[in-house]
Amino acid sequence: MAAIAFSDRLVAAVDQRESQLVLGLDPDPLSLWDVAASAGEGGGTPAEQTARAVLAHCRALIDAAGPACVAAKPQLACFERLGAAGAAALAGVVAAAHEAGLLVIADGKRGDVPVTAAAYAQALAGSTDTPAGSVAGLGADAFTANPLLGIDALEPLIATGAGVFVLVRTSNPGAADVQDLELAAGGLLWEQLARTVDRLGVVRASGFADVGAVFGATAPAHLERARELMPHAIFLLPGVGAQGGRVEDLAPAFAPGRAGGLVSASRSIVAAHAGNGRGPVAAARAEAERLRALAWALT
Repeated sequence: MAAIAFSDRLVAAVDQRESQLVLGLDPDPLSLWDVAASAGEGGGTPAEQTARAVLAHCRALIDAAGPACVAAKPQLACFERLGAAGAAALAGVVAAAHEAGLLVIADGKRGDVPVTAAAYAQALAGSTDTPAGSVAGLGADAFTANPLLGIDALEPLIATGAGVFVLVRTSNPGAADVQDLELAAGGLLWEQLARTVDRLGVVRASGFADVGAVFGATAPAHLERARELMPHAIFLLPGVGAQGGRVEDLAPAFAPGRAGGLVSASRSIVAAHAGNGRGPVAAARAEAERLRALAWALT
């Protein structure tokens, strides 16, 4: 039996959980919840102790906010900086997210020449197409990708069958430095990247393609044009909360249907308890539910 396409699985999950919210997992070892402190105690190297604490923190965050979300998005660099212990913690986070019924979007923004892109694809999503047989990989359902090396560097990532969210217009202030540049042939660079996303995406039964776009919630003025250029792409929308993006401004992303946009939030959820007198678990749960309700009301 053929595997169910990522976009079809996502649409089903959005409908079932009544959520378009993605829980960003960007653990800072200096700002973990108190629940993680005891997990970091005991033997092992400092990196191993920190990795245990990071895993406990992320598990607690998934338990608290996960019920209001449809996916989790671990930022790979936050785990990779801890070496082998961080890789083990990341695997534990992916398992915990899947156990909670969440899809997993690995945020690594991978992009390289085709032969290396194929290795990245195997590392993130796994593969059976290798001389040695099956490669388990991280087991992510989707991942983010950098398109600036061109279409041939994206094709091995897309060939995994996982969801691929291509950087089109990012949420950081410096995005305008490059992504808003005018091309000699006319139009902006991000618009050309959007056309590439549309060309590479195969539309599935759900009406959406497995190739989506990372499009910052901090640039809502561009959303209508982006949707025009990418009518079947799922938009991953980072930047809500700490970076200044507002859910209320994201309606154009959902024009094709509820699963057309995934609202990603991390710091605004994990730090929701700061200054409000509530514990981190209750505050994170309430903030995640607030964001979920705001996005659902737009559609």
